[in-house]
Amino acid sequence: MKAVLALDQGTTGSSAIVCDIDGSVRGAADREIRQFYPASGHVEHDPEEIFATTVAVGREALRAAGVDARDLAAIGITNQRETTIVWERATGRPIHPAVVWQSRASAGICERLRAQGREQLFRDRTGLVIDAYFSGTKIRWILDQVPHAQDRAEAGELLCGTVDSWLVWKLTAGRVHATDLSNASRTLVFDIHRRVWDDELLGILGIPRAMLPSAVRSSGVVAVTDAAHFGSPVTVAGIAGDQQAALFGQGCFEPGEAKNTYGTGCFLLVNTGTRAASPVGGLLATLAWDIGNGPRYALEGSAFITGAAVQWLRDGLGIIASADETEALATSLTDNAGVYLVPAFTGLGAPHWDPYARGLLIGIERGTSRAHLARATLESIAYQTRDLVEAMRGAGQPIAVLRVDGGGTVNRFLMQFQADVLGIPVEVARVRETTALGAAFLAGLGVGLWKSPDELRQRRAVAARYEPAMSVDQRDAKYSGWLRAVERARGWASSAP
Repeated sequence: MKAVLALDQGTTGSSAIVCDIDGSVRGAADREIRQFYPASGHVEHDPEEIFATTVAVGREALRAAGVDARDLAAIGITNQRETTIVWERATGRPIHPAVVWQSRASAGICERLRAQGREQLFRDRTGLVIDAYFSGTKIRWILDQVPHAQDRAEAGELLCGTVDSWLVWKLTAGRVHATDLSNASRTLVFDIHRRVWDDELLGILGIPRAMLPSAVRSSGVVAVTDAAHFGSPVTVAGIAGDQQAALFGQGCFEPGEAKNTYGTGCFLLVNTGTRAASPVGGLLATLAWDIGNGPRYALEGSAFITGAAVQWLRDGLGIIASADETEALATSLTDNAGVYLVPAFTGLGAPHWDPYARGLLIGIERGTSRAHLARATLESIAYQTRDLVEAMRGAGQPIAVLRVDGGGTVNRFLMQFQADVLGIPVEVARVRETTALGAAFLAGLGVGLWKSPDELRQRRAVAARYEPAMSVDQRDAKYSGWLRAVERARGWASSAP
């Protein structure tokens, strides 16, 4: 049997699947990783834990599938995007914890860039906004925090990359320093039109080009892993940022096809084909993939805290023992009783882009219970997705059907409310691990296991379809309440860097 191992390194944990030639998942494994919050708005991970858990779940998935590494056609890698690591070229030791995509640590750097009038330059070349979300300012921040790091970087002693680059480096014992176009396009220093690292943008941020990985296609042979990790050398033949991988795994190969992933955050992407759409209305233009027939682009909107808000109910407040409880709590009520949660724990993403927004719970009364808080949390996920869909409509990208994946899709209340508040059907993918599936598909294409996207399209299956059942007046009234709550959450935190 020929199979593909997909390594999915995410924000809250690392997971892996073994996928066979029919696109069926034969084995899977996952492990959580620790979250560190060293200061207000700062989020960090341990790079060594990221790597160790990724290898561990890869081994576990192989055992669960009864597959030996020698039977693998390839490995595909997908990763939490924008999370940034800087490490020593000679030793592979990180010089600082990984700065997670959610982290607002570099917000002050972004303010200075905007004050210098750089916004349009970065927007035109990268398709992104100047925001602490993206990797470029995180690299700058790390170099500023660690003594002598800038001098060492200029001397060629330090490397930097997103999580995919870190994994490839570690899996190959430092032989290969590479990223793919989809991840490169999230760094704020990559020209998505010319598809090269931009020297002018690097110069503005003071990032030596020698630190950066080679930018390669999303599908094709990149490297071969050391045998020590999985028992035999395996070809790495697919890399994509998690949201682009999910778009691919959902079979959104044609312009206008869209998906939303419900994970730590929510990420809505629409395929725009061979052109980079104008990133208006707080949306982002990004590279989706290149599988050898030229680049494909996407228009994207990102909500930072969605599933992470449910995790907060469990770990921060202790009012639920598991995420599964939220569905029963939400359905125990007939409505939200005017209670709204704006989970702006690390600011607001698209379309607001407010790094100083903070979380807000409003509308509470004496009769408010944990059920109201659970329902408000789930509803906030759907409202943030509507924010993104409205922005897409405003940008001339209407969405007729929303394909969805990720952990949140098992919550039937959330999925029905999502269809209701959007007013369009919501289709849940049969394979919940669509992000990992996309990485597997890219890797399999890269070694010829599958011949074309058309062959993969036939493997897409829908587990459930939710039709909107709420009146237009009702959905608009509920959404209006959400927008009022968002306005009150904006700009709360100090603007000091």
